[in-house]
Amino acid sequence: MFGKKKAKAEIDKEQLELIENAQKRVKQKKRLFVHFVIFLIGALFLIVANTILGLGKDFTILGKEWFVFAIIIWLFLFLYHLFNVFVTNRFMGKVWEKQQLDKLYNMQRARIDAMKREMVKEEKLMAESEAYRESLEEEEKSNVLTIIVAAGENNSIGKDNKLIWHLSDDLKRFKSLTSGHHIIMGRKTFESFEQPLPNRKHVVISRQPDYVVPQGIEVASSLEKAIQLAKDDTQPFIIGGGEIYKLAMPLADKIEITRVHHHFENADTFFPEIDAAVWQEQSRVKHEKDEEHDYAFSFITYVRR
Repeated sequence: MFGKKKAKAEIDKEQLELIENAQKRVKQKKRLFVHFVIFLIGALFLIVANTILGLGKDFTILGKEWFVFAIIIWLFLFLYHLFNVFVTNRFMGKVWEKQQLDKLYNMQRARIDAMKREMVKEEKLMAESEAYRESLEEEEKSNVLTIIVAAGENNSIGKDNKLIWHLSDDLKRFKSLTSGHHIIMGRKTFESFEQPLPNRKHVVISRQPDYVVPQGIEVASSLEKAIQLAKDDTQPFIIGGGEIYKLAMPLADKIEITRVHHHFENADTFFPEIDAAVWQEQSRVKHEKDEEHDYAFSFITYVRR
């Protein structure tokens, strides 16, 4: 009870800045008011001095009494002072700068938070894929899950949900390998087809619970469920797009890739890097550029080590 010190009231830094800024604004407005009063008194004095007292009565500038120009110059200085107080210091002063910095900081913070959420989501999906692969390894596998893709030298695979090139031999190979098998794809890849591909069982991955597909097409809510739908197929194929390929890399047993020997800088979708420590090249057949093919390309087969 006795000797107990009273808690001191503290003002945080932001409150102190607001108080100091308010005091500064009051001083600026006081100076502006004094300037205005002196301007009015000074202008009146100049008029009286010239017209009544006759000071400089015979002195003119461009045919006008000198005090007119003196008042105009003074008025200009007053207007400049007025602009400074109510425009420059208000909208481009320290407070304005702080507001802009805070706004930029908040925008950057929102972008970073969005990136973090996306990374967490991707890590979760990759972890689920890895766990699923481990569970498959414990069982006796009866099929070969194969990724089939055409990709440029920089791993480009398409733009605006379309291929950037047209290689007739690549299309023939795709048809030959996938005919009679399940082809697993993302929703956007499926929607890029004019119609379902003949002699193949389509499995479309979509998280939309009410996604409508033609009769005979199966829908799965995840890659793992799509693979489960194709479990009786000896060689189901993953055919895209970019996100599905990324998720399928830890699960696949084989990669059939058409490597187009060109860098396509205008692509917006890319295939993951093929890690030589994980994948072993099994075969390679090269095709040179010719009249029917605008680019040289190679058919390459990889198998998991």
